[in-house]
Amino acid sequence: MMDDDLNAPLGQFPVQTRPSRGNALYAAVAIAGLGLLAVSAAFLPVLGRPPGAALCAANGVPALGTAPYETPAGGSNNAHPPHRIAEGASDTTATVPAQKAGLGAAAVERRTGVKIIRAGGGAAPEALIIDVTKALNTGLPAAPDPRLIEQTPHGPIPRIGADGARPSEVYARTAVSSGGLTQGSPRIALLIGGMGLAPRATESAIASLPGAVTLGFAPYGADLARETARAREAGHEFILQIPMEPFDFPRDNPGPHTLLAGAGKAANIDNLTWLMSRFTGYAGVANFLGGKFTADAKALTPVLREIAARGLFYVDDGTSAQSLAMTLAPSQALAAARADVVLDSTAEPEAIEAALARLEARARDKGVAIGVASALPPSIVIIGRFARALEGRGIALIPLSAAMPSQQPGLALGSSTVR
Repeated sequence: MMDDDLNAPLGQFPVQTRPSRGNALYAAVAIAGLGLLAVSAAFLPVLGRPPGAALCAANGVPALGTAPYETPAGGSNNAHPPHRIAEGASDTTATVPAQKAGLGAAAVERRTGVKIIRAGGGAAPEALIIDVTKALNTGLPAAPDPRLIEQTPHGPIPRIGADGARPSEVYARTAVSSGGLTQGSPRIALLIGGMGLAPRATESAIASLPGAVTLGFAPYGADLARETARAREAGHEFILQIPMEPFDFPRDNPGPHTLLAGAGKAANIDNLTWLMSRFTGYAGVANFLGGKFTADAKALTPVLREIAARGLFYVDDGTSAQSLAMTLAPSQALAAARADVVLDSTAEPEAIEAALARLEARARDKGVAIGVASALPPSIVIIGRFARALEGRGIALIPLSAAMPSQQPGLALGSSTVR
């Protein structure tokens, strides 16, 4: 019989007759077959959809690639009774919409009717939303923003957008902590200036310093567009350093287009426009030198007014006790702050370490402290080590924009905010 089967043409094996076992058995087989056909008919439309299109259709959860949480025609999202999913199960009914829309467990339950419980019966926690780009220093959005650009004969300069967007906000880095800090934790902002003048030092600072360290670029660098773009890619906000007249000018000359106390308003604004046009994407400005200029209210006031009108913040680097910047800024509606400690006025490592200790003490005393330094190799190494250790000592490292008294954005600590 086996030989006959093997030699038969394909599809023409002889049909063997099975012995009858009674009408009851045949009836049972027939009923089971009808049931299988009914189940297949119910699921064939689902199986015919593209992958992912059948996610919990009975509970109103949308397919991947569709608008999140559209209400099905003729009913609400809560039209079906909830079913339960144990935490850790592979069912993606709840997890996919939560990831797509950025919603927590309670929102998923309200939207879908799906009841989510933890193993053991506890309520599911709300989702922890983290901005990974900012939290992990993987970069800031590219600049410039077209809304914030005004073309001038010297080149593009910042402005407040028609929609009210300000460079001080759009180009700023959000203050983010990885956790472990509490309400009222002290904060430190660090500004490292002189970027763009020495390519090797600039690249070292961009690559080795934590992203929350703000960088100050001089307007005279040869490759400012590339270097500032690289800084944003590394997560750093940055500012423009504006050369201003020191007391011993011209023996100590900051560079071309320096703002001068005796130059007059028109000349200084024209020079300021040239300086602002050297690169884009900065959130604020700071003085570079300027002991004489910042002590002259008549010369300084129109410059501060122009900075405020451009939607920038201002930082006084703290090198001159005679500076009037902090006295004049409020009357010009200008967000401004003054550095508390110059960290490398003496370049010896021991002196820098001592200055950092004073900065930390200042932060613990008043809540927020600003330290400034230059892009000298010892400064970059020592300050970088100090910055990376701050959070372990209960101090938040914040960008300079977050230290502006009139802005003071909250410090994102996981799902909570410190103000």
